[in-house]
Formats: sequence, structure tokens, C-alpha cells
Amino acid sequence: MWDIIKNVFSAISIFPFLPFVIVYFGYMLFDKDKKKAIRMAMDVSTIFFVIHDAALLNNLFNSSFALYGMLLVMIIGAGLLGNGAYRKSQNIPWKRIIRAIWRVTFFVTALLYIFLSMYVLLKLAFTV
Repeated sequence: MWDIIKNVFSAISIFPFLPFVIVYFGYMLFDKDKKKAIRMAMDVSTIFFVIHDAALLNNLFNSSFALYGMLLVMIIGAGLLGNGAYRKSQNIPWKRIIRAIWRVTFFVTALLYIFLSMYVLLKLAFTV
């Protein structure tokens, strides 16, 4: 059973935009709210973008630190947002901070996915 889950997760991680499309249309079948569908699709597909980008970075730089580096940047960003919120209102809205970091991570990793994929494809095309 674990092998099946691992293989499905690996297959979906190769194309991280597929979970976005699947979740978006799946959510639209049950609820017609487009904003909620996009938010849900973003939240689910972020994990696949992070894993795919980490694998590409590890492969390009021949290291194994990319995932840890991405998580470190996310934690530092959450700390900075938490510090700013605490200085402003003397309380920390954890739910809003985590949601903000997760959504920013989606946009950054989606752009990183596009740039890294193009770089890898061009690198393969010109090194034949």
C-alpha cells in the first residue's frame, strides 16, 4: 500500500500543476465558489511545487539542502511577519501568518518551477 501511495505522489510531483487543476475542478463540482476553489487548489498544490522545485534544485546544484533551505526561508518569513504583527497590535495572528506564508510560497515556487523547468530543458537541449 505504501508503494502505491509513494508512486502516485511521485507521479503527481512531476507535474505539480496537475493537482491544482484536479482540485480546482473537483471543488467546482461541489461548490460553485471560484475564489474558494482557487484558494483550495493553491493550498493543495503548494506542497507539490515545493517538492518538485527542491528536487530540481538538488539535481542542478548536486546537493540535498534545497528542501531544508525552502523550509528555512518559510520559517524566517513567518518570524518576520509575526514580529511585525506583534509590534503593531501586541498579539500574533498565527492562522493569518501561516496562510500568508503558504500563499506566498505558492507564487514563489510556481515561478521557480517555470524558470527551473525552462533552464533544465534548455540545458538538455544544448548539451546533446
